[in-house]
Amino acid sequence: MRMQDMSTLHSRLASLSRRWSGRARADHWSILLGEIALSAFVVLVITGVSLAVFFEPDMKRLAYEGSYLPLRGVPVSEAYDSALRLSFDVRGGLMMRQIHHWAALIFIAAVCFLLIRLFFTGAFRRPRGLNWLIWVILLPLGMVAGWTGTILPDDMLSGGGLGLLQGVIQSIPVVGTHLTLWLFGGGIPGHQIIPRIYWLHVLLVPVAMAALLAFGRGLASRHGHASLPGPARSGRRWVFQDAPAAVFVALFFATCGVLAVLGALAQVNPIWLLGPYRPGAITAGAVPDWYMGFLDGALRIMPGWELEVAGHPVTLTVLVPALIVPGAFLTLLAAYPLVERRLTGDRGIHHFLDRPRDAATRTAVGAAGITFYGLLWAAAANDQIAYHLQLDLYAVTWFFRLAVFAGPLLAYALTQRICLGLIARDLDEAEHGRKTGRIVMSPDFGFSEITEPVRHGAGLRHEGAQLVAASGDDHRETSGP
Repeated sequence: MRMQDMSTLHSRLASLSRRWSGRARADHWSILLGEIALSAFVVLVITGVSLAVFFEPDMKRLAYEGSYLPLRGVPVSEAYDSALRLSFDVRGGLMMRQIHHWAALIFIAAVCFLLIRLFFTGAFRRPRGLNWLIWVILLPLGMVAGWTGTILPDDMLSGGGLGLLQGVIQSIPVVGTHLTLWLFGGGIPGHQIIPRIYWLHVLLVPVAMAALLAFGRGLASRHGHASLPGPARSGRRWVFQDAPAAVFVALFFATCGVLAVLGALAQVNPIWLLGPYRPGAITAGAVPDWYMGFLDGALRIMPGWELEVAGHPVTLTVLVPALIVPGAFLTLLAAYPLVERRLTGDRGIHHFLDRPRDAATRTAVGAAGITFYGLLWAAAANDQIAYHLQLDLYAVTWFFRLAVFAGPLLAYALTQRICLGLIARDLDEAEHGRKTGRIVMSPDFGFSEITEPVRHGAGLRHEGAQLVAASGDDHRETSGP
């Protein structure tokens, strides 16, 4: 090869490397939560395509004649039959199913932790408010994708999901019954619900998620990463530099490796043990995936209330925990940047993030929300708690009914007091210096502790109890959206 050709090839490779390096995200561990979510989504797409080749979304009945002997000759749907054949007769099919399931769990967990990081550091403020909204929308989309995936095999756990779907839709006043008949195609469960959910699971939801991920990645490239606060009282900020593309590639393969290990060693959703769905039956001990636990818990602790409005029954037992509570929670999550902007009057553009203590009210609100979610999630195991601790089931249920109201209030008060105490300590150290632990004796035999001044990083100044960016680092405006 001529030297000129070698030089041209080298320049092209260098240009490609610079272009992809510019697209890679910064490599702080909390920033990489988004990359983990993206990697899990790519794995979901790859494994989902391979599974779709062998899966038949049909509810036509037939006798199972596959390799799993305990179910041979049992009438099952074609969807369940194809799922069993995929698990036992297709080489690598079971592992592919489990990797697909684990990738869904990891994706939703990564989105949740990323939202927590964005919330507590104030990363939802301008100019990154739209990026926050994208991740909030991805959360219910991921939950819908995972939940519809558990319905497709038409096993007993799938039947529980269909029963929940039926109850939730029928609880909608006036139109609930008509929506149920339209969705299920007449009788329940009917023969149309799985084919309809199949296209929702494999096409509509993934396309929407891919579009949002691509849009969010473009926004991140446009706005860049805000600087995270450094160690407490250090006055330093973590200023991110774009990592090489190799970092993202390595993280992607690491995520694939972890998912492969989980798929090979950690069994999940063994549909052959649950058996095919039979209306009127339920599997003892069957529980939904972790991200649906809060919904299960809310349904378990809700009192059996029912009203009648204009001659129509309104079943609050299902309507409140299954629609109103999660709907209000997600709406508040999406609208929180607007609410905080309205209450604080802060319309500035922020390129420096907050330490959680510096926004005591926001941190307290976040702690209250996490406590509320966690209590509902724990309530999904009220029967297991009562059984293993030998407690009365109704007493455990009433505990959670009271705790979901008292717990968030207590978490709010405690978190706010802790944050204010930390701010007061920072302010005291800024005014009087940081204690060193060294005691000296004065000439008149008195004792005192030596303090040293707290140093602030370059480009930072102390404003009240907070370390904020100096002029030119964090722009503030009084107008704009």
